[in-house]
Amino acid sequence: MLCVRPGELDTAALNGKTLGAVVGVSLPCHWDAVAAAGDITEHRLPALHHRRTRRTRSPDTQPRKGPPHHFVHTPTMTALSNNAPAASGARRFLVLFDFDETIINESSDDAVVRALPGQQLPDWLKNSFREGHYNEHMQKVLAYMADQGVSRDSINSAVEKISPTPGLLNLFQYLHSHQQDFELVVISDANTFFIETWLERAGVRHLFRKIFTNPASFDATGRLVLLPFHSHSCSSCPDNMCKQAILREYLASRQKECGGSPFKRVFYVGDGANDICPSLVLGPQDTAFPRRNFPMHRLLLEMQQSQIAMLKANIVPWVSGEDIVDWLKKIMTER
Repeated sequence: MLCVRPGELDTAALNGKTLGAVVGVSLPCHWDAVAAAGDITEHRLPALHHRRTRRTRSPDTQPRKGPPHHFVHTPTMTALSNNAPAASGARRFLVLFDFDETIINESSDDAVVRALPGQQLPDWLKNSFREGHYNEHMQKVLAYMADQGVSRDSINSAVEKISPTPGLLNLFQYLHSHQQDFELVVISDANTFFIETWLERAGVRHLFRKIFTNPASFDATGRLVLLPFHSHSCSSCPDNMCKQAILREYLASRQKECGGSPFKRVFYVGDGANDICPSLVLGPQDTAFPRRNFPMHRLLLEMQQSQIAMLKANIVPWVSGEDIVDWLKKIMTER
């Protein structure tokens, strides 16, 4: 059996085996084993090589535009929106969110492309996309947008106009009202500028203790420069990000910071194929929330039916953030 310890997961290729062969560790729901050396067992991830990208559509597909939206800032939410740091001690529950088509109702990359004069990419750029290398593709897209004169203000405006996924702001309001119990984290293959801009505009940035995503910033010429988050050995994830490696390391670091104080349950909210890998690490008391009829949901159903991987977590499909609120309310009654 191949054993991999926390902290080694994003770079290790032990005994010729890649990280893709080390998934779904047998962790108890309270995550004590994350920090315990050697208390890890092995499961096998099904072949998802043809589904490595996080997109539900190919880059040349027309994006889905959400309905007009209005961000609601309650007095309580506004008063806490100054990026106040979360308490150092861990909450009872950890909630992890994807960003594109989970928090927001479309791909942020698709939304900013509409800032181009023609609101779409040329065929030569669309056709340059390589499976599993979406970050590399978006670097080219952002460079092209700069060459076409798309300004920072235009990109900022395009991001701020993206609609939230139905019910997600209500979910955030619920989590805010129970912030003593829930620690929130984003793990996304988008980028820092898009995510920070949107969360700030929505008035919910302060709710998140940490955001794991690809670095992006504007250079002296006004071009938004995108970089990969990290390198890893997982053969089932895009080359720039393995969300399972990020989740494992975060859990281990939080237990160390909190003196071994564990999360009693972990919840993962996502939609895409690259949300499968972190979901396989969840234990029997944890919950994966796949957006209904999106790739994450379909793949989890396939895996359940074929029994090619051991899925220990509860699987609760959702259409609206209200569905997640209902489930969390049930959990809270189990105090």
